[in-house]
Amino acid sequence: MVGAPSSISPASVALPTDPYAACTRLAREHYENFPVGRLVPKKLRPHVHAVYAFARVADDLADEGYADPRQKDPDSKAPTQAQRLAVLESYREAWQQALKGEPYDPQYQWIFSPLQRTKAELNLPDSLFTDLLSAFAQDIVQRRYETFPDVLDYCRRSANPIGRLVLLIHGERSVELAQLSDHVCTGLQLANFWQDISVDLGKDRIYLPQSDLRRLGVAEEDLFAGRVTPNFRNCVRYQCEKTWAFFREGEPLSSRLPRPLSWEIRLTWLGGTEILRKIESRAYDTLSQRPQVSKFDFVRLGLQAFFGR
Repeated sequence: MVGAPSSISPASVALPTDPYAACTRLAREHYENFPVGRLVPKKLRPHVHAVYAFARVADDLADEGYADPRQKDPDSKAPTQAQRLAVLESYREAWQQALKGEPYDPQYQWIFSPLQRTKAELNLPDSLFTDLLSAFAQDIVQRRYETFPDVLDYCRRSANPIGRLVLLIHGERSVELAQLSDHVCTGLQLANFWQDISVDLGKDRIYLPQSDLRRLGVAEEDLFAGRVTPNFRNCVRYQCEKTWAFFREGEPLSSRLPRPLSWEIRLTWLGGTEILRKIESRAYDTLSQRPQVSKFDFVRLGLQAFFGR
């Protein structure tokens, strides 16, 4: 687990010439999963990298109990749920202290110092960061969701803040655009859930609403046994149909944004809908094999986004 060094004032530690350098390095290490930092205008990339670092470290703390999973001793036991919650809570408290100008745990200075600059310069609301941390904490303790609105509430805090932050970083503050972004981000999160059903089962986590499983006759034991029943296919089909509605609602977003942001948003939309098409092409079987978007698909979608088709 990460330690808890004595707190110091953020102003008492000398920062590197480029206060965003460490955040940029982290983003570059994960460009395969987070390419947006390369697609936005150069002057905005540090802000995107700072937001990414904040979310990435929180996610690692929630999943692994470490700010950097490479810190983990392979011979040590995995941190307990309580330990992961505690370290994520310490991260949240440190962030709140940083916002108030109070002393905070120095191990997070490389994230919080540049992010404070970004937040102040771009007037980013506290609520978006609070929602993200709330969702990460929920993911530690909640493994089942009773209803579809329950799943949507999780998406509201885990996915939608990222889209809104990207818009704000680009100077887009329209309420209407934020709502369109919410539709795209929720759609993408849901598509990822249905794509990763088999992966999440390995973590004893099910995002398929429990009420839908009961109503459509899908037993959890069948899921864990990997049995692709007609009822399971119907359940996934039902979730995909609901997910398509979010993508349809959010589709106009890219056409209302300037380039190059419009390309990135369009590519995000195309990537999410491609996941749904891959699921459909497998007759909604996401248990026996995880549907994947290939590198060729990404190239094709990139060209499609660029040329506006």
